[in-house]
Amino acid sequence: MEFRPCIDIHNGKVKQIVGGSLKDEGSKAAENFVSGQDAAFFARLYQGRGIRGGHIILLNPAGSQWYEATKAQALGALAAYPGGMQVGGGICPENAEEFLRAGASHVIVTSYVFRDGAIRFENLEKLRETVGKEHLVLDLSCRKREGSYYIVTDRWQKFTEEKISEKLLGQLSGYADEFLIHAVDVEGKAQGIETELAGLLGNWGKIPVTYAGGVGNFSDLDQLKRLGKNRLNVTIGSALDLFGGDMAFEEVLEYCNGTGKKAGTCQ
Repeated sequence: MEFRPCIDIHNGKVKQIVGGSLKDEGSKAAENFVSGQDAAFFARLYQGRGIRGGHIILLNPAGSQWYEATKAQALGALAAYPGGMQVGGGICPENAEEFLRAGASHVIVTSYVFRDGAIRFENLEKLRETVGKEHLVLDLSCRKREGSYYIVTDRWQKFTEEKISEKLLGQLSGYADEFLIHAVDVEGKAQGIETELAGLLGNWGKIPVTYAGGVGNFSDLDQLKRLGKNRLNVTIGSALDLFGGDMAFEEVLEYCNGTGKKAGTCQ
């Protein structure tokens, strides 16, 4: 299990929000934490610890009053840690190369690929041709409805008709280097992971998958490691002490590296 850090940017500031609360109208979200540091500070911190593969997410849509400030923060983080982090939020073929040139290792895409409730394979093909499979991460963030996990788009506000399944993961894996999957219903709450989703993802395990959502303590990490068969990478947001939580950043790194007193509590 690798620790994959995050830098979530909303209204021009690094924040941790409650995922299901995000609204484009009025650029509103329920905030757990607002940092006094800029995105580049966190990028340099992760670089200094040699942590790669984290994600920078722009939580304002293009054209909104806050988008340019949010984008400037993202570009500053990419410049601070070139090649070390991924970036997502409104990515399409027209802007993907700008972010890659700015230092992103990968671009993360959801809404451009999942339109009107379904996968648009022509868009997926265009993206793969533009940036290459090796630079593409598909964000399959999801919410539960009627007993299944459905992919959600547009900053997690719109349900698609696409269910997370081993078949879908296999179908999409030919287009992407990795998957990023936020369990949106528990995102930002630090009250436990989506166990059913973690088990489904762990059973599949064909390409790297980063799970985000609900981790609040080291018992949750134990559970994620077990259910995910140690195949899943993990992002921790609001529970991390960097963002006002109780989980010490250094102890999380030790756990994921297999060192330290909290590591190895489950096999």
